[in-house]
Amino acid sequence: MKDKRIVITGGTGFLGQCLTGNFTKRGYGNIFPVSHSEYDLVRLHDIRRFYDDMKPDIVIHLAARVGGIGFNQENPATLFYENLMMGVQLLHEGYLRGIEKFVAIGTICAYPKFTPAPFRESDLWNGYPEETNAPYGLAKKMMLVQSQAYRRQYGFNSIFLLPVNLYGPGDNFDPWSSHVIPALIKKCDDAVRNNAKEIVVWGTGEATREFFYVEDAAEAIRLATERYNSSEAMNLGAGFEISIRELAELIVELTGFEGRIVWDKTKPDGQPRRMLDTSRALQEVGFKAKTDLREGLKITIDWHRGKL
Repeated sequence: MKDKRIVITGGTGFLGQCLTGNFTKRGYGNIFPVSHSEYDLVRLHDIRRFYDDMKPDIVIHLAARVGGIGFNQENPATLFYENLMMGVQLLHEGYLRGIEKFVAIGTICAYPKFTPAPFRESDLWNGYPEETNAPYGLAKKMMLVQSQAYRRQYGFNSIFLLPVNLYGPGDNFDPWSSHVIPALIKKCDDAVRNNAKEIVVWGTGEATREFFYVEDAAEAIRLATERYNSSEAMNLGAGFEISIRELAELIVELTGFEGRIVWDKTKPDGQPRRMLDTSRALQEVGFKAKTDLREGLKITIDWHRGKL
């Protein structure tokens, strides 16, 4: 596989850069990250140009339109349409051109709102996703349906991976579209610099989440690309959960912010719980996350402060 042409959509982004580096460190010589500035993968013309130019043996589809709860609430149609059209057309054109493997990256937002934790892959169809991210989650989950259908009818080798919430150096710290960890780090760092007495955090703090360090995620995706050849969905995560309240208190401690946290309970919590059963990834590809949350947060905070 190290001689195959592996093309990574979204390859210049947060996860894409880590994944490119992970492959390169292990001796892969033909890794090609591509970005939105090169190809608008919502447009069929650009998808066909992408395949004509890049001539991939394997496509890893990381590219996505994503955001936090606020962004999701304001842009449900955009999130549904753009993620759906990217995935469906990329996979179909890959099949038409006879590529060897398509690696589809889904989202934990595909799971039903009240999935019992830990989430098992068999739970995926047991209800409707949490409302604020359902359009995004369902658009990405259609790649699972498509992957299974194309394998059954055409024998096309595509896999569907479900990573939990990512964080780490290089994350998106834009307050309008960032996820919870970079948002909290930025709030605390801004408050420290400005001598603020409090920070405001959305929700009640009672919801739980699982967080997956980006370097661990890259390792998991590489292993799945190498070793996994089934269209049954596979969770990728760290296998723990922490409440948003506990997370906020930990980030306050690590950033040295000495003020108080004000919880804006008029804002939504999102899905009540998130934690994955990661036993399939361990059994199928030998993956187990290595990075402790506290350690990963320290690295991420240091990276963010280095960019200020």
